[in-house]
Amino acid sequence: MSLTYKKAGVDISKIKQSQKAIGKLISSTHKLQKKVKISHGFGHYAGIIEIPGGKMLATHTDGVGTKVVIANMMRKYNTIGIDCVAMNVNDIICIGATPISFVDYIAANKNDVPIFKKIVEGLVTGAKKSAMPIVGGETAIMPDVIEGKGFAFDLAGMVVGLVEKKDLILGNKIKTGDIIIGANSTGIHSNGYSLARKALLKKYSIKDKIKGVGMIGDELLKPTEIYTSPVLEMIQKCKINGLAHITGGAFTKLLRLKNIGYQIDSLPKIPPIMSLIQEQGVKSEEMYKTFNMGVGFCVVAPKSEATKITSIFKKHKISSQQIGQIVSKKGVSVNSTKIT
Repeated sequence: MSLTYKKAGVDISKIKQSQKAIGKLISSTHKLQKKVKISHGFGHYAGIIEIPGGKMLATHTDGVGTKVVIANMMRKYNTIGIDCVAMNVNDIICIGATPISFVDYIAANKNDVPIFKKIVEGLVTGAKKSAMPIVGGETAIMPDVIEGKGFAFDLAGMVVGLVEKKDLILGNKIKTGDIIIGANSTGIHSNGYSLARKALLKKYSIKDKIKGVGMIGDELLKPTEIYTSPVLEMIQKCKINGLAHITGGAFTKLLRLKNIGYQIDSLPKIPPIMSLIQEQGVKSEEMYKTFNMGVGFCVVAPKSEATKITSIFKKHKISSQQIGQIVSKKGVSVNSTKIT
């Protein structure tokens, strides 16, 4: 019997129903503040409001999901903060915004100063790589809410970004014939861990060492790549029509930009950890809808921009390549497998 994200406890279709219901409710608040104008309030990579002076203020919030379970199993906490920053800044740059401030939220079942310090060390590392100050946060001790043996916690954050109205990148300019450049991931990043754990830990221990993979726990804890610097540079130097952080929902995320056709047919070699997950009974279609499959960020641009884009990624020590193109038939297909 094949493993799916739904069987692992995460039903994407029902989550989308919840998001749609939430979207209708929050839209009723969009005219409450007369000093600002809502540009985008729900459904893209960031909420955007026009503030006095003509600038656009972007906000986004995200967490690291059940990757915190792996951190607890490994008793290693100094990298999970990098993931938290990455999940936020990688999203907000997708509309062309520069991240300017960040706050974090740590909820735990008990106070543990050494562990909190390790978590924040990771947040600081991520913030430095993003050139973004952490301006505050909240630590909540909630033993009746956060349950678990020993130390248990959840980690999330919120980022604020700024962008000129003329520099917004929302995907509306994407057109047939554009190419898709994929920037390599560092591994699973911070999505799909419910399925990854279900697939791997029924057979292996977190400390097992697998040829080509290494220790499973170490591989699962690899921090999410932060794409802020190269993407902000290429926004200034290249013509960019769309930007997509490949996270939950994997390549279906591209449809956030524009309802058009995304044909992906030249992915890099699948990371060994993802091949190992697939070997446990996860079908290809489910993999492409759940994991980044080696590509953590996508840039949609005219074909003439390809060399400049890949060279900027290379300058920042991130491998990238053309992984596909925009076609007229709507939907997303990966290696001829339709995933939407």
